Amino acid sequence: MNIQVVPEHKLSSVAPLKQCNVEKKEVELILVKDQNGVQYTSTSIVPSPTNHVGPPGSSGGDERETWGKKIDFLLSVIGFAVDLANVWRFPFLCYKNGGGAFLIPYILFLLIAGMPLFYMELALGQYNREGAATVWKICPVFKGVGYTVILIAFYVGFYYNVIIAWSIHYLFASMTNELPWLHCGNPWNTPNCTVPQPMNGSFLDNRTSYAKNKNTPAAEYYERGVLHLHESRGIGDLGPPRWELSLCLVAVVFILYFSLWKGVKSSGKVVYITATMPYIVLFVLLIRGITLPGAMDGIRAYLHIDLKMLNNPKVWIDAATQIFYSLGAGFGVLIAFASYNKFDNNCYRDALLTSTINCVTSFVSGFAIFSVLGYMAQKHGVRIEDVATEGPGLVFIIYPEAISTLPGSTFWAIVFFIMLLTLGIDSSMGGMEAVITGLADDFKILKKHRKLFTFATAFGTFLFALLCITNGGIYVLTLLDSYAAGTSILFGVLIEAIGVSWFYGETPVESFETEPDIERMMGFKPGLYWRLCWKFVSPTFLLVVVIASIVTSTGLTLDDYVFPPWSNVVGWGVALSSMLFVPVYAVYKFFSMPGTFKEVSSVGIWYRPAATE
Repeated sequence: MNIQVVPEHKLSSVAPLKQCNVEKKEVELILVKDQNGVQYTSTSIVPSPTNHVGPPGSSGGDERETWGKKIDFLLSVIGFAVDLANVWRFPFLCYKNGGGAFLIPYILFLLIAGMPLFYMELALGQYNREGAATVWKICPVFKGVGYTVILIAFYVGFYYNVIIAWSIHYLFASMTNELPWLHCGNPWNTPNCTVPQPMNGSFLDNRTSYAKNKNTPAAEYYERGVLHLHESRGIGDLGPPRWELSLCLVAVVFILYFSLWKGVKSSGKVVYITATMPYIVLFVLLIRGITLPGAMDGIRAYLHIDLKMLNNPKVWIDAATQIFYSLGAGFGVLIAFASYNKFDNNCYRDALLTSTINCVTSFVSGFAIFSVLGYMAQKHGVRIEDVATEGPGLVFIIYPEAISTLPGSTFWAIVFFIMLLTLGIDSSMGGMEAVITGLADDFKILKKHRKLFTFATAFGTFLFALLCITNGGIYVLTLLDSYAAGTSILFGVLIEAIGVSWFYGETPVESFETEPDIERMMGFKPGLYWRLCWKFVSPTFLLVVVIASIVTSTGLTLDDYVFPPWSNVVGWGVALSSMLFVPVYAVYKFFSMPGTFKEVSSVGIWYRPAATE
């Protein structure tokens, strides 16, 4: 092989051929085999790696912080993955999609796509010790994917923090002898407000389910007492921010800032409370729920098995999207968290453990939810399907109403909303950490001033979130929830999976799983199952889900309100604002790199960073 000296940015590394001591440093000669007919080599002086454990390319001078303890990392990942959707979405999806039969596609997609993607992101972040943007030094032309997921995580913070603020509002409202959503006659109630208990379900007509009834005290408290939705005519009539919710939002931002300002050293301690508290509360609520009359009816409805539902493609789409969003792959959070691990940490075991805990939590939460729904159905003389719902309607209307009828209702309400608060906080912490780590690793000045940058990020989410706590804020929240992290995040993780599985390596043939990266970290190579999933199954799965999400996309609605056409245009604009980073950055990278098209393609796509980078 002829040796040619070329610019260092065109290097890939193989094992050093010769080492000698030069003033306590090493001279490292890096040779690279042919890449599409182009040969590269370079000689560089790097610090001695004595007692240094890390990937080729990292040096002993790298002062990147690490988690204080292994449990800090595990609780952070679990806290991020186990969020509000585990409580307010999975149980209802399971119920409406065939009960126990829904677990078949759900577990299948967990095994062939959810776990492999989860494992891939943990390994990617841990090996390269970089955030979501700079981790793409492995394949520079794909760096736009990093910016895509960072922007999506920032968008999600706008409205997710608002839901946490609602929880804080309800938490403080619960600290009374009589819960404010128990009776009518309050300033926010209408003349049509009806306490449903003595009606025994007779107030429902054939077209209205109990969960959709807007005249119960709980429903009117949520829509009129908290959101003031009646003061808005739609998304074009937002009004000013509500001062009560603004204060709650300030509290959320302060919690996030002081949890993250010192990096994983501070956030790793906060999760001892935020990640464990939901399990304690969920267990308490479960025990209380199964002792209620009618609880067994609710649990039987939750677990009923209707295999015929598996003939419906919508069931499979629901299972695929739920497993993806539930595990949280693609938001840059797992990469950020794993980047603070020790290099030889067993992220394979971590991936299996945390993803399993997340899915088991979703399943168990269904018992706590449907035991109470069974109680509600029996109490009001209606069917389970009339009280079953998902989303905010479940946790801010139906469940609080059920709690208000129990002895010691104030205690149970406080406990329940503490659970919602802690479920939301650590998930929001994960999203904000993805933004902070991703940009701080890319722009070193931000890393030097992390506390100030953390404050700016938190304050930025606060300013945009004010739109979601206006009279018509629920319309803005619905739009962001549908578009900011819908098709765009699916697209982002699809490109990520393709980039890692097909283009990360020294040649187009070699890729992430066949490279010795994981073996360097943990001492063993991933098995054939994981390689097949990364290479073929997971990308195919994501492509199908992306296509399904586009094909099934319809105009936005919220109950009986139909969003105007311009709002859907705005929504797609929000989605495209993140997705466009992928092609725009790829074009920029190709045209900004020197050399012929073959050289640029070889270095910009099939590229491994040199040992000195």
